[in-house]
Amino acid sequence: MRSGRVWQVGIGCAVLAALLTALVAARWRPVLRLDVLVARDLHASAVARPGVTELMRVLSDWVWDPWTMRALAVLACVWLWRRGDRQRAARVAVVTVAAAVVSQGMKALVGRDRPLWPDPVDAAHFAAFPSGHAMTAAAVCGMLLWLLPPAGPKAWVRGAWVLAVVSVIGVGFTRIYLGVHWPSDVLAGWLLGTALAALVIAWPGRRNRPKAVAR
Repeated sequence: MRSGRVWQVGIGCAVLAALLTALVAARWRPVLRLDVLVARDLHASAVARPGVTELMRVLSDWVWDPWTMRALAVLACVWLWRRGDRQRAARVAVVTVAAAVVSQGMKALVGRDRPLWPDPVDAAHFAAFPSGHAMTAAAVCGMLLWLLPPAGPKAWVRGAWVLAVVSVIGVGFTRIYLGVHWPSDVLAGWLLGTALAALVIAWPGRRNRPKAVAR
């Protein structure tokens, strides 16, 4: 994808995230009503299917946890740094740190309560909006996809895209299913994470080629 198109994606996601944030902060009823309907149905399913709920908890708290995503970003940064590609290493680091800072800052700013259920299947801390899990996954997966070699094997590239998309969508679903987020929290996380990754990727910078490895 060309830099101009990536920039447009970043701006578009940022604008949509700002609009959604305004609607949630203003407690716009159509958004709140849809949140309750979707969250209530999924929570009922989680209560009725403890086996599926346990799987969702493992995926949410371990496989797709923000710290797992951050660890992948750190590994990517180390790999890029050792290859001499310090510009891209810095961009991956900036997006990863920014996702955590923006997420916590917006939670404090919006101050939205998490869903409360009479029969909870999981628990989470801090405010609800936006979903840190969804935001971190979208940001880190976006940066990792950016690192894919353009001339790499098509099967590997397609596999990486499928894995990234499943991870980003999957972690958002688990947060709603486990009853710790509203759907709009997750949507905001996806938009913000995508915006961060796209804007940093599209930001102009000097060409930086990896250093040749001495033999």
